[in-house]
Amino acid sequence: MRSIRRELLVWLLLGIALAVAAAAVGTYWRARDEANALFDYQLKEMAASLTDAPFAAVPAGAGTIGAGSDAMVVQIWDRNGVQLFLSQPRRVLPQNAQLGFTTLSTDSGPWRVFSALAAEQVVQIAQPMSARRELAASMALRTIMPLLAVLPFLAILIWFTIARGLKPLDRVAAAVARRSPTLLEPLPESDLPREVQPLVGALNDLLSRLRHTLDAQRSFVADAAHELRTPLTAVHLQAQLAERATTDAERAAALGELKGGLERATRLVEQLLTLAREEPGVSEVPPASVDLAALAREVIADLAPLAGAKGIDLGLSSTAASMVMGDADALRTLISNLVDNAIRYTRAGGRVDVALADDAGSVVLTVRDSGPGIAVEDRERVFDRFYRGSGAGGIRGSGLGLAIVKRIAERHRADIELGTGIDGRGLGVTVRFTQPISGSPAPAAP
Repeated sequence: MRSIRRELLVWLLLGIALAVAAAAVGTYWRARDEANALFDYQLKEMAASLTDAPFAAVPAGAGTIGAGSDAMVVQIWDRNGVQLFLSQPRRVLPQNAQLGFTTLSTDSGPWRVFSALAAEQVVQIAQPMSARRELAASMALRTIMPLLAVLPFLAILIWFTIARGLKPLDRVAAAVARRSPTLLEPLPESDLPREVQPLVGALNDLLSRLRHTLDAQRSFVADAAHELRTPLTAVHLQAQLAERATTDAERAAALGELKGGLERATRLVEQLLTLAREEPGVSEVPPASVDLAALAREVIADLAPLAGAKGIDLGLSSTAASMVMGDADALRTLISNLVDNAIRYTRAGGRVDVALADDAGSVVLTVRDSGPGIAVEDRERVFDRFYRGSGAGGIRGSGLGLAIVKRIAERHRADIELGTGIDGRGLGVTVRFTQPISGSPAPAAP
């Protein structure tokens, strides 16, 4: 398992170690440059101090350069090439000395050589480069050693600093662990670092949505249980009446009532299931291109017998593009509920119009009827579950139709408005889809 504390410690220590290594390399090169400059100056000063000194010729038989002391080698010649002085007889540098500074490669390593001509003598002073490197390394090591000694203390300090910095996350984790479906209070946001506050804010937002969802589910279950109790009780009573019937007429009437009660209970359960499917996070169907005009024609064809039985004029007019992004099944349910409600609440011989139009790039679905409409004071509550307005009269229903419509509209980011119906009477429901897809206008249907 990955650990933020361990990763921070490893990377910080690695970064410090690399920085110390880079500092050591830089210090070594700088010390070497300074050592070279210092020793070059020393060679030059020593050569100047030895010019014009009286020296005798050196006997022949000296050896070649070999391993031995790293001290400087001094050679002096006269103008005739006779060697006058050699500080280390077993170390002999080339006789053809070049004036100034040169670097020679020998079997024992490179040598730094300075040659100077003064009066009647040539003075040559040589020094092994290894001595300079050793001095530079010693200087660099003395500089870096304190940093190396401090590294363990830095590791301990970094460890405690990281642990202290991550304590707010531990507090947040403990606070989240204390939450439960019955305790979804917001997490405390006081005394938190700025970097942790966005995380706590997102968690509080999630807890708020979860609390709202759970409250909605509890309310839904309570309302559903209450609403189902009445039709189920009625079905039970009607079944008892059918059992007690003594004549065929009484039994047929009781069975008819029982059948009607079962149909109402079945419709209520279907609407409850539909509403449950439209709860946020339940139906995660990927959005697709949907032709609202085609869906409206299918719904009208399905409900045409119901409208025909009441002599209601049901039609569709489409004058614009009707393609939107969404869930085809949910949008069919939306249109079906709107048209079904309009037919149920419109008196016999009335009229129901379904229209699709384009308004500033938005697809607008409108369902208008010539029924009794909804009182202004009831329009804010008709989208609540199981609420039926004062104008419902004796028309049977569950009060879930418009609640389902609103939930589907919200899931598709559509706006829904209530207004007047046909010729200033009845009800008009307008659903505005703000994310349409361009398409060709669909032909009007009667």
